[in-house]
Amino acid sequence: MNVITTEFVVAFESQCDALGYDGAAVVVPHPIQNRQTAEIAALADEAFPAIIAALAD
Repeated sequence: MNVITTEFVVAFESQCDALGYDGAAVVVPHPIQNRQTAEIAALADEAFPAIIAALAD
């Protein structure tokens, strides 16, 4: 299970195809590095249900 930003969706899909990997990914908004701590926490809270669901699959 992977957590990626929107910037890396195409690269992730290409790498999965090249490796024959049927990878699950939860996609969060890009960029991450310039966000405040509260913004990161909000992104994590929003993504958490999808991450749990992907792990349970």
